[in-house]
Amino acid sequence: MSNKAQGKPKKTAIRVTREADFPKWYQEVIKEADMAENSGVRGCMVIKPWGFGIWENLQRRLDQRIRETGHQNCYFPLFIPLELIEKEAAHVEGFAKEMAVVTHHRLVAKDGKLVPDGELESPLVVRPTSETMIGESFAKWVRSYRDLPVMINQWANVVRWEMRPRLFLRTSEFLWQEGHTAHATETEAREETATMLEEYRALAEDWLAVPVIPGEKSESERFPGAVETHTIEAMMQDGKALQAGTSHYLGQNFAHAADIKFQDKDGGESFCHTTSWGVSTRMIGAVIMTHGDDDGLRVPPAIAPHQIIILPIARDDKAAARVLPAADELAAKLNNNVAFGNVVRAYVDKREVNAGEKRWSWIKKGAPIIVELGPRDLDQGTVMVTKRTDIYGKESQETDAFVANVVEQLESIQKTLFEEAKAYRDARIRTDITNFNDFKAYFATDDLTSSGFVRAYWGESPESEELLKEIAVTVRCLPYDQPAEPGTCVITGNPATKVAIFAKSY
Repeated sequence: MSNKAQGKPKKTAIRVTREADFPKWYQEVIKEADMAENSGVRGCMVIKPWGFGIWENLQRRLDQRIRETGHQNCYFPLFIPLELIEKEAAHVEGFAKEMAVVTHHRLVAKDGKLVPDGELESPLVVRPTSETMIGESFAKWVRSYRDLPVMINQWANVVRWEMRPRLFLRTSEFLWQEGHTAHATETEAREETATMLEEYRALAEDWLAVPVIPGEKSESERFPGAVETHTIEAMMQDGKALQAGTSHYLGQNFAHAADIKFQDKDGGESFCHTTSWGVSTRMIGAVIMTHGDDDGLRVPPAIAPHQIIILPIARDDKAAARVLPAADELAAKLNNNVAFGNVVRAYVDKREVNAGEKRWSWIKKGAPIIVELGPRDLDQGTVMVTKRTDIYGKESQETDAFVANVVEQLESIQKTLFEEAKAYRDARIRTDITNFNDFKAYFATDDLTSSGFVRAYWGESPESEELLKEIAVTVRCLPYDQPAEPGTCVITGNPATKVAIFAKSY
């Protein structure tokens, strides 16, 4: 990841390089790509069109798959009565410190200021997640086995009070989808949990080009109130882990708390088995930190708001009269193609801005392909093409051939981004660390060229978890591909039967 060549620093579009200061680089990429900005409310963000466009494309794909797997969209209130949350003690314990609470219902003028007035008889919690609210509705909807399964999803905003905010990664308010289902049997609910985690894996790898490790969370890392939590874990370019999506088997815990029960086929009464699952705008943070380079963002074509940017090059009105219509015509031809199941998204940038400045603005935004079109190109029947995966490899292509092959080129960029990220991750998963001294020494460094994950045997115990806390390392998951033979816990030296993924994390 070094930016040095033959001892001379390389000039980059982002002022701070990943190697010099990764957190600051991350913030600079968001700023230079014009994706989002902090709002006037601490911990909240304004998502600007380019950032929101990425979210919309991610959302459209996932929403399609949510519907195709048998779920229906709906919406539930933002406010949750406190008494509903109190019904599920483990849930309250897990979210209590993050909850925003509404205690008054109006403002009045007093001493020249507006102050809260009209105290509510019962406080309302601003939705941190909707298990309790949706559980109340499920209890009304489900009477018989004939009413099952109930399989719903909502796209919404949630609030979890955040003390250390970071755009897209941790904000007090963020966007997400949350799926909730109720089933007659444990088998059906577990199948649902696995199905949706696989959908998240496919979304991350096939659309975001982010390689992930699927697995089960340890007991201490589970979603509050869940029997099991399953996760996909991604490695960022600083070697840290990012939890990219989770799917929870809730057992009958929430069903007992909300009284979600049904009459079974034999006339008896049973409690439902429920699940919940979700991904959020944190996925955009994963895209930035997985694919970004020292020249800015690199957006996988599958989710790019504009996949191809056409830059008309015209020095005077006469040239513009030729080039602008030709640019529109080229965009129309490109948009007749289909890539990743949708029409190609080509955009003509007609801003009256210096051509070089426009080109670099789109490089920093991470547009997959940039096409320059000037009078000379029209005369020759060519276009000048820059791929974001190789910004210094600008090449002239015959126009008709470019149009004919553009889908193949977009797919190639998508594949390149995934393969680069996977190679980076795989090279930084250590499997040769077998004792705690080496383990601790490995995680003591913040060197981006060597930091990453450790895959090793782990005997889940309070002793090992205390030692992990001391060095700020967490068990990210127990990956599904477990070895057949037992081993020795890397933390305590005790016998262990399972392998875990260890990492520092966001």
